[in-house]
Formats: sequence, structure tokens, C-alpha cells
Amino acid sequence: MNIAVIFAGGVGSRMNTKSRPKQFLDLNGKPVIIYTLELFDNHPDIDAIVVVCIEPWIPFLEKMLKKFEVNKVVRIVPGGETGQLSIYNGLCAAEEYAAGQPGAVVLIHDGVRPLITEQTISDNIAKVSECGSCITCIPATETFVVNTGEGLEIPERKNSLIARAPQSFRLDDILSAHRKALAEGRRDFVDSCTMMNHYGHKLGLIEGPMENIKITTPTDYFIFRAMVEVHENQQIFGF
Repeated sequence: MNIAVIFAGGVGSRMNTKSRPKQFLDLNGKPVIIYTLELFDNHPDIDAIVVVCIEPWIPFLEKMLKKFEVNKVVRIVPGGETGQLSIYNGLCAAEEYAAGQPGAVVLIHDGVRPLITEQTISDNIAKVSECGSCITCIPATETFVVNTGEGLEIPERKNSLIARAPQSFRLDDILSAHRKALAEGRRDFVDSCTMMNHYGHKLGLIEGPMENIKITTPTDYFIFRAMVEVHENQQIFGF
């Protein structure tokens, strides 16, 4: 069983939007979160979707799911106090839905990353089957500078990758890591691959599309709008 856990719990402070969080911003009559959910809903190997949502916006999301006929969402759960706790809420809902089925796989994805591809989802599922985890990455196109507190370290660019999403795991493994973190009072892991690395799990990776951006700033939204227009032109005009 392959379950997507889509995180849509952020308030989007860097977007400077007044009326709605970034995942519910509208483009061509459709919220950003729906563009993302449709990718998983239409994928033949995704069995179910769990959405972690800002609690006051859950009724609106439910209406949008009906309007756009997104059918694989089996649970909508409220977010927690931190991103880590929000993802944990989603994983617990996935665990409940999977009902102890062995080998369940979970793909953790941001609701504001609507530009992944069907191939990226397929590659994640295949990599988890191969080695137990999959981090979607892109090659670094600029130089990283790491401030260690004692000086600067500059890794070679050819060896540097940028982690994006989905980040995918066996459901039992990622839940075990979350529960260890909670038992230790850790609530500040920035993402799932950081947590899994901290607890000693071997991480597999695949290279995803460069356009797999996270819509965090107004500039990101304009890029997304342009990419949607490009895709529409490809369908209509064949270029």
C-alpha cells in the first residue's frame, strides 16, 4: 500500500497574503493545494491520501475536494504546533488507515509543491522498495557555504544536492523515528530526511525535476503560474 501524506499546515507568512494561506491561493479558478493533490490522486500506484491542514480551513478543503473530484483523500487531520508534529499527525492517520498492513509506504510531500511529475512519484515508490527510503533531490547549481561556528566549510558543488520532496519511507520506519524524537523531547526536526539520518537510517535518493519548487514567496507563485501556462500551451499547441 502506498499512501501520500500531504502537508498543508503552514500559514505562509513569507507570501505576505492577507486573505488566505499560500496553499489555498487561486490560479485559474483552482487552489494550489488541488494542483498538488491531483498529481497523487491520478497516479495509479497511490492507494490513499492523507492531508494535514490548518484546522479552520478544513471545511474549505473538503468543498474543493468535491468540486475537483479528488477521490483518494481518506483523512484530513489538523496540523500540530510545529511542522514535525503536523507530519506526525498525518503519519498516525496513515497508520490507522493502513491498519497494520505490512510494507506500507508513505510519500511525504508539501501541499505547495505542485510541479512534481508522475515519474517522480513512481521513482520514489521504486526506490523505497529497493532500499527503504527515498529523498527527492536536485543538483546544486550554486556553491554552498556552511558556517560551522568555528569557520566556513565549502563542499564541492559536484557532490552537493538539494533535498526536496517527496521524501518517502516505509511507514513503520518513519513512525518509529518520530516516536523516538517525541520520547526525547525533540520537536524541531526541519524535515523527515534530517530526522531519519539522525536516527541512523540509510537514505536512498532520486533526482527529481528542477521545477519542483516550493511556493514560499511571491516570486515562487509567479514561476508556478508561468509553468502552468507552459504546460497548457504544450497541450493545446504541441510545443
